[in-house]
Amino acid sequence: MDFLTLFLIYLCFVLAVTALLCLCSGRKESFLTRSINRASQVLSLVIPTQLQRVTHQALHRLFHTRSCLFMVLHVALQAAVFGEYTWEVFVYCWELQFHLLLLLLPYLLLAGNLGCFLLCSRANPGTVTKSNAASLVKVYAYDGVLFQRGLVCPTCTVEKPARSKHCSVCRTCVHRFDHHCVWVNNCIGASNAAVFLLYLLSLTATAGAVAAVTAAFLIHHLFLTFPRIVFMLGFVILLTLVLGGYCSFSLYLALTNQTTNEWCKSRRFGGSPHLPSQPQDRPLVYKNIYSKGIWRNLKEIFNPPTAGSQSSLAGIAGYNDAFIDQYIRLLVQDIKEKRNTAVPCLGRPEGVRLKA
Repeated sequence: MDFLTLFLIYLCFVLAVTALLCLCSGRKESFLTRSINRASQVLSLVIPTQLQRVTHQALHRLFHTRSCLFMVLHVALQAAVFGEYTWEVFVYCWELQFHLLLLLLPYLLLAGNLGCFLLCSRANPGTVTKSNAASLVKVYAYDGVLFQRGLVCPTCTVEKPARSKHCSVCRTCVHRFDHHCVWVNNCIGASNAAVFLLYLLSLTATAGAVAAVTAAFLIHHLFLTFPRIVFMLGFVILLTLVLGGYCSFSLYLALTNQTTNEWCKSRRFGGSPHLPSQPQDRPLVYKNIYSKGIWRNLKEIFNPPTAGSQSSLAGIAGYNDAFIDQYIRLLVQDIKEKRNTAVPCLGRPEGVRLKA
């Protein structure tokens, strides 16, 4: 079995494992989850307790505390890929008289990606504090399903604005919380979501450019002559596919004005219990009330709204069914009594005010 066949088997195996993880993610009781739980129970009987404790502490240190380890790994992987690209691919492609702009394109994309990487890791994601909590509460409306009015974060002791979440890693509440990214060692929120989206786009474009130039180079040469380049090409192609999928998902969230936190909650909401404020015989249905159209959603990503930029908490899409039913009932009653009904204030969807 030659080297190329082994490499193709390796690439297919990695892609199959990746596809399996993607298909099984988000399911509470999937086959993969049950298998992992059973394997963990078996291993817990074999592995010494002290080693288990050390492993748990190491995993907690990596994924539940702020650490620069993944940032260093991020830079090291980029350095390894571009070191191999510069040392062999660039030199041989230059001898083959490839266009200079094509060879320099990965470096230009790398420079832009590193800039977005630094900005995203150092930017304030939109921390909710006692001084700005009152103003942030006015930015987004509470949908009454995923986000409830009046909830107070027990750790930060501040009222939680709609679309916010407490990050256990950063130990702060983040406005329009999306997720905590270990690669940039920072939360992704309202203030750095645009930079993170540009970071993903530039990283995907960088991997794609390196893969395209390397593939074009390998067309002119034999695979077996440069085994390290072949493995580097496989890694970059896999990285392009994974990043392309995640980048498409992030673009979908941006175009629909959702966060990762809201998307995950909406998927799990079908099995959640009724809220105390809702009738027991009426099932709760989640509806994204924050989407305002593709262009306005993108504008909100790159120019997050503030309390002073909006005249109300919610647009007409923010009213729930209970409020509309209440308004119609009062309107019919008002017509019967031949009284004038004032238009309800958009910023106060809890009730309707009638003129005397």
